[in-house]
Amino acid sequence: MDKNNFRPAQAARVLAALQARYPQPHTHLHADTAWQLLVATVLAAQCTDARVNLVTPHLFRRWPGPADLAEASQEDLEEVIRSTGFFRSKAKNLLGAARRVRDVYGGTVPASLAELVTLPGVARKTANVVLFGAYGINEGLAVDTHVKRISFRLGLTDALDPVAVERDLMEVFPKDEWGDVNHRMVWFGREVCMARKPRCAACELADICPRREPPI
Repeated sequence: MDKNNFRPAQAARVLAALQARYPQPHTHLHADTAWQLLVATVLAAQCTDARVNLVTPHLFRRWPGPADLAEASQEDLEEVIRSTGFFRSKAKNLLGAARRVRDVYGGTVPASLAELVTLPGVARKTANVVLFGAYGINEGLAVDTHVKRISFRLGLTDALDPVAVERDLMEVFPKDEWGDVNHRMVWFGREVCMARKPRCAACELADICPRREPPI
C-alpha cells in the first residue's frame, strides 16, 4: 500500500485506539484564562507540566494578567520562573508577549494563529495549544516532541520538521479532532510510547506499528 492510501487508514486506526484509551483528553497544565494558558505553555518548553504547575500559582498571584506582567522587571520574573529552565529567555519572551498583548491587542490574547505567532516566544505549537485550549479553535495541530516521535514511529509522517509533521497530520486526521489528537498523543507518549523504552507489550497499536525510529 502506498503512503497516500496507508496514512489515512493508519490515522483512523490510531485515532480509534487513542480515543478508546483516553476518552476525555485535556491538557495537564493548570490555566483558567487564555493568558494563563499561553504563559504556562511557554514555560513548559523543556520542562515538565508538573513543575510548571508548581510555579504558575505564585506567578499569577503576583502578576494576574498581561498588563500586570508587562510592568514586571526581567530580574523579578526570572527569579519566579527559574526552576522551569531557560528562565532568561522565557522571561524575556513573556515580558515581550505581555507588552504586545497589552499595547496591540487591548489586553486580550488574540484568537487567531496569525496574530498569536507575532507574540515573542509563541510559535505554531504554542499558538495551536492556546487556540484550542482557550478558544476551542482548531486552526492547526500542535506538534511537540511526543507528537513528532509517535507520528514518525507509526508511519504517519516521514518529516522531522514540526511544521511539516503538522501538515502531514492535518491531512489525515479530521479537523475537529486536531486539538484532542495532540492531548492524546502527549498522554500516550508519556505513558506508553516513551522515547527511550517504549512499552510495546502494553500498546494496543503494536500490531500496526512499523516501529520506525527517527534519525538522531
